[in-house]
Amino acid sequence: MSYQVLARKYRPQKFSEVIGQEHVTRTLKNAIEQGRTAHGYIFSGHRGIGKTTVARILAMALNCRSSDKPVLEPCGICESCTEIRVGNSVDVMEIDAATNRGIDEIRELREGARYRPARDRFKIYILDEAHQITDAAFNALLKTLEEPPGHVVFMLATTQPEDIPQTIRSRCQHFSFRAVRFEQILEQLRDLIGREKIAADEDALALLAEAGDGSVRDALSIMDQAIASCDGRLTAEAVRQLVGATPSGVLEEVMQAVAESSSEGVLRLVDTLIGEGHSPTHFARQMVRFLRNTVVAKIAGGDSSLLQISGDERQRVARVAELFSEEDLARHLQIMLRTHGELGYRQEQRFHLELGLLKMAHAQRLLPIEQLLSEAGIASSPRPAGRPTVVPDVKKPELPAVRANYVSPFAADTARKGGSKPQLISEDSPAASARPSGNTTTPSVVMGSAVAVADEAPQMSPGPERVSRKEPVTDDATRQNNLQRDASRQADLRESVLNALGTAGHQMLASMLDGGEWRIEGNEVVITVASSATVIDMTLGADARRLAMATASGVAGRPLKLKVVPGEVAAAPASRPASNGSGRSRAEQDPIVRRMQEKFGAEIRTIIDYRGKK
Repeated sequence: MSYQVLARKYRPQKFSEVIGQEHVTRTLKNAIEQGRTAHGYIFSGHRGIGKTTVARILAMALNCRSSDKPVLEPCGICESCTEIRVGNSVDVMEIDAATNRGIDEIRELREGARYRPARDRFKIYILDEAHQITDAAFNALLKTLEEPPGHVVFMLATTQPEDIPQTIRSRCQHFSFRAVRFEQILEQLRDLIGREKIAADEDALALLAEAGDGSVRDALSIMDQAIASCDGRLTAEAVRQLVGATPSGVLEEVMQAVAESSSEGVLRLVDTLIGEGHSPTHFARQMVRFLRNTVVAKIAGGDSSLLQISGDERQRVARVAELFSEEDLARHLQIMLRTHGELGYRQEQRFHLELGLLKMAHAQRLLPIEQLLSEAGIASSPRPAGRPTVVPDVKKPELPAVRANYVSPFAADTARKGGSKPQLISEDSPAASARPSGNTTTPSVVMGSAVAVADEAPQMSPGPERVSRKEPVTDDATRQNNLQRDASRQADLRESVLNALGTAGHQMLASMLDGGEWRIEGNEVVITVASSATVIDMTLGADARRLAMATASGVAGRPLKLKVVPGEVAAAPASRPASNGSGRSRAEQDPIVRRMQEKFGAEIRTIIDYRGKK
């Protein structure tokens, strides 16, 4: 007798032998027990996970002759079960829909379905790859599938259920099969290798289970090849050479070179792999999987059940996870995903693979944008007169002054992750006047790339050293300064919100809010206006509310909500800034307008304020 491959030799013959599809087998067994079997089923899912196998087991359970009615588990020894298992049953017909996909074949099927089964209880049609049936053939099957004779059962197996018309799916019970988990495939391989009495390393079985990619049939097919290629014992190295996988140690070396920003080391490793015959596409795919596992290990730990890998592989990804932050790993995974997607349609695959790995090495030099913004805000104090800083081909934008009690976004994010309280930076704090040393190199991010800018120390004129000393202030003076500072901040917030609303076309709303009383209560900007609640709801839309909240949060340096309430408003609020004078005079005094005039030589031609007046 010729050799029978493992996937056929150990094909499940009972519901209890099917792994990874308990939700399907449990439902089918309950339906048989309750006498509620349907006349049509659709089994969909990944390749090699048991769709056709479950269809055969269901057919054996319905037609098993060991009992007068359908059984929960087929006996496997009666004539009906034996014929269905070998595929020569008269009443159970397996049809390859990939070749019998036309309307003529479906007409023959429909004609044969009218006759009762020759021996068994049911006449069962198993249509494999059912999504390849033509639309006309599906239309010819509609009436028979909707109201078939009581002795007919249809079972459609497909890997693309979305290609089956909705009219067909609505007439059948749809079961979606899941990809088999790594641990279940590994346990199945251990059992089968023991039955075959073949010695195998645990790492080799883990590689086979991983190569199966959720498909038991794929894992068994690769194991068949590995058994034939090994000499008495199945080793991890033999399996790795068979499937063309890159050793995991090489992937770890690549990530170590990336952590060191060693572009030369990355290129040498790629050259070695290409010289050994490894495919760039396959290597990129392995790199994506390795980085995904590393991200999971960084977030959930090396012992997480989310990692579908062997024990040695867990140790490797845990070591690599210690070299990077979560943000860096996510950035590297994104780069490799894009590189892997590009390799499928590129001519020079090696060059694109090298470019992707070099991007990862260069990404280590980038700094978070929050850190750059916080450092720029701290260092925005006026610089002493002297030789200007030279930045070739890069224009550094002028940065706003530091606000009082400013919280650095980078410091807040670090405090959120580490649990420490972020430090408030006020205008007169030492951190606000701190600047980098003279010869430090400050990296800056411009359009996603890092540009090293040498910030040279200005030439200071010689003179006696000046030491500024602050005179002690009393509590009353400090309280008065704080009140003035809060009033100034509230006035800036008010003007910024009104200007933003007026510019966006909400002149009526800006006019209504301009006449109200503004105050900040916790995380809310409360505005009391002399209007009814109905008028407020009609005027304050969702877009205007979002714009006002965003503007207020930007000015305050923290998230703020907007609350507009009706009430009585004083004639002249004390906190309201003076607004007398023409629009041109206010525009000429605006610091932003003055800065644009100084920088670009702009001139004021037309004045349109938020009240719509020119």
